[in-house]
Amino acid sequence: MIKQLSKKILPRRLWARLRVMRVHRLVEKYQTRLVQHIYSDLQLTIELTDPLAQGWYDHDWPELTEIAFLRRHRLKRGARVFDLGAHQCVVALILADVVGPSGLVIAVEANAHNAAAGKRNKELNKSDQLHVLHGAVAERSGELILNEGLNGQVDDGSNGYGQVRVPAYSVDDLSLKYGMPDVLFIDVEGYECHALRGATETLLTSPDCFVEVHVGEGLEKFGGSVAAVEDFFPRDRYELWMASDVHREFIPFALDSAMATERFFLIAVNKYEIVIGDFKR
Repeated sequence: MIKQLSKKILPRRLWARLRVMRVHRLVEKYQTRLVQHIYSDLQLTIELTDPLAQGWYDHDWPELTEIAFLRRHRLKRGARVFDLGAHQCVVALILADVVGPSGLVIAVEANAHNAAAGKRNKELNKSDQLHVLHGAVAERSGELILNEGLNGQVDDGSNGYGQVRVPAYSVDDLSLKYGMPDVLFIDVEGYECHALRGATETLLTSPDCFVEVHVGEGLEKFGGSVAAVEDFFPRDRYELWMASDVHREFIPFALDSAMATERFFLIAVNKYEIVIGDFKR
C-alpha cells in the first residue's frame, strides 16, 4: 500500500531513480559465490553475482529442448553462433560446448553487469571459442538507451528503471566482423523485430534461428507482433516451429495457436541445408 501510494505521489523520474538504487543495493549486498551444476548435460562452474542469477542458475538444468532441436540441424561442431541477449552466458557456454574448439559463439549482452559476469564465466570454464561483447542488438549500429534493471531491456520511454546508454550493433555488422552465423539465438526482451530488421543480409543466408517472442512482455510496445516476427522467415526457405514454458516440445508454428498469445519460443530452420561431411551448411 505504501509502495503504491509513493509511486503516485513521487515524480516519475525520482521513483525510477529509487528503483535503480534498490537494484544497485541488491547487487552490492549480494555475497558472490561459485556454484557447479549440470546445465543441459554440461557441468559448468558459474559465478552467482545477484539474486536474479541465483534464481536462474543455482540448480541443475534439464536438457534445453531448443538446443536439442537445433542440434539436428545446423548447430554442429564447427558452427558459428550469435547469442543475442546472452545475460551471464550460461546458454552461450552450452552452445560453445556444442560447436567445440573449431566453432565460434559471439555472445552479446546489453547490461554491463551481466556482460562482465558472462566474461568471468567464460574464463572460469576456459571456453576459448566464446567471445563476449557488451552491447545491445539493434536495427542499426550506434547507441541505444537501456533500462538499468538486472534483466536489461531497451527503454520504451517510460523510464521505469532508469536509463543508460550502451553500444548497439546490428546483426549484419556483427556478420561482417565475425562471419555469417549458422545459428542465431535471439532473446532481447521484446526488441526482437528491431534485431531482425538489422539482420537483412544475414537472413538471406538462411541461418537457423531461435527467437524468444515476448508477447505481452515488450514485443508490442516496441511496435512488433507475432505476425511481424513470422514475416522475417519466408516459408519458401524456412520451416517454423513453436514451444513454450508449459509446452516444451516444439510443434509446427501456427499464427492462430493459443501458444502465440503469450511469450513463446520460435525456431526457424533452413529447409535446404547442404551437407558437407557430417556438418550441415
